[in-house]
Amino acid sequence: MNSPHHRPLRLGTRGSPLALAQAGWIARQLRERCGQPSVVVTVATPGDESTAPIERLGTTGVFTTTLRAALLRGAVDFVVHSAKDLPTAPVPGLQVAAFPAREDPRDALIWPGGTSLDALPPGARIGTGSPRRAALLRAAGRQLQIVPMRGNVDTRLRKLADGEVDALVLAMAGLSRLGLLDKVATPLDPLLLMPAPAQGVLAVECRTDDPVTAVQLRTLDHAPTRAAAITERSFLATLDVGCGAPVGALTELVAEAGAEPAVRLSGLIAAPDGSSVVRAQASGAVADGAALGRRLAHLLLEYGGAALLDRTSHGVTEPRSHRRLAVRLVGADHREVLVDEDVVRPVDADVVDLVLAVAQLHDTVHDAARVGGQRGFRRLVRGRSADDRARPLLVVRRDLPGLLGRRRGAA
Repeated sequence: MNSPHHRPLRLGTRGSPLALAQAGWIARQLRERCGQPSVVVTVATPGDESTAPIERLGTTGVFTTTLRAALLRGAVDFVVHSAKDLPTAPVPGLQVAAFPAREDPRDALIWPGGTSLDALPPGARIGTGSPRRAALLRAAGRQLQIVPMRGNVDTRLRKLADGEVDALVLAMAGLSRLGLLDKVATPLDPLLLMPAPAQGVLAVECRTDDPVTAVQLRTLDHAPTRAAAITERSFLATLDVGCGAPVGALTELVAEAGAEPAVRLSGLIAAPDGSSVVRAQASGAVADGAALGRRLAHLLLEYGGAALLDRTSHGVTEPRSHRRLAVRLVGADHREVLVDEDVVRPVDADVVDLVLAVAQLHDTVHDAARVGGQRGFRRLVRGRSADDRARPLLVVRRDLPGLLGRRRGAA
């Protein structure tokens, strides 16, 4: 196809190796699909120039605001963002014309000594600049030391080689785009480390008053990725937090014979110290992805997430000296919620199998029992000794009604 533009389009991007690799891939795709050449224009952003922890640079836009300003004033014709860094609030005059096909959204462990997080020795130092990764690694209960680490991928790999840390956690997508998947990278299960909302997705943005460029960029759009990005970004927008918050979300497309395509969204909110994690999952039609994201966010906020985000906003980042008694609710659909033992609430009416872990979230299970009703549950909890409470109590019950009360003192 011949290009309707008489000149190469100016593609704005950050100057990091990963950002340049992403921009180069977009430029090649645009040339292949519609014959439109591009020239890369690098733009320095506050996020690139600072070495401060990401949560101290501001809530949103530390990697994107300068790029968007260059686009609005006409210095470039379109820009490429990592969608996980892109603020969810719309900017008048700008539009995301394309979400190209998503790379692997998972996080990866880079450890020269092995390929399993479980095999890391106690006290192993793991480098990460992500509050989400730090919180979830702490929540895993493996006695790991979290070493805050900023810088591009090459810088972090060099620090690993120099012995500053024992292992790293990085995004599979970035390693793939840089051709570094051979760096002893082991994908981590999203059930352990749920990705950031829209991780692995690129967002290609242009001005709303440039319809010719928008039409060309839409040739790069990938419908399943757009559906996932809209769903996960709606979740993030409803929580009203930025990329520095310890929250995660991941969308799966579900296609069953004879049924309309659907999306399954998993999400979580974590305390920065890993002491509490609130998880939930919901499904809906692909076309209703934005509403699904809002619904799941409200569910998590209601069941303890709001308190965790308030704690995050006050800058609590170090592990607490003790962990509060908590209740873990896990349904048959793998939905999980953590709330205070004093406020035990049901998740949804369709949860049939229920597992209650009343514990300080240590590694071993102390006891298992079936309890008969709400009073039996309370007697079991109250009757535990101080030594008992230092270890988890696993309580299994299949009938949800009657077990979960609004307040302990109601009995």
